[in-house]
Amino acid sequence: MTRIENVLYTAKTHTTGGRDGVARSSDNRLDIQLSSPGSSGAGTNPEQLFAAGWSACFIGAMGFAARALKVTLPADTHVDAEVDLGTTDGAYFIQARLNVSLPGLAHDVARAVVDQAHQTCPYSKATRGNVDVTITLV
Repeated sequence: MTRIENVLYTAKTHTTGGRDGVARSSDNRLDIQLSSPGSSGAGTNPEQLFAAGWSACFIGAMGFAARALKVTLPADTHVDAEVDLGTTDGAYFIQARLNVSLPGLAHDVARAVVDQAHQTCPYSKATRGNVDVTITLV
């Protein structure tokens, strides 16, 4: 496990009620209702939040990778993240797919950007070896 030497930011949330509860950040910028996946309850679920966080972070990592490779990310760069919640042998797991669009970049350049981003993105690092992840250029 790698220990952080210099903390840049700490997200703090207070959650009550689990999957059918409420989550609020300490700075009040996040205040959301939670609901179980597939339910008719109001609000979002942890898998959606994880998908949104990872895709946003991955785009940032692609920006760093693109600068290192001396290319510019297309203005309409986007990541469609899919996070599945499922079971195997009665235990719960997640798996994920990141569908990355880098329109206008040559395929080999886009692949280099994505591969480098996957090595540096904190979410990718956190899931590596723990979550089945597929990254596809679309």
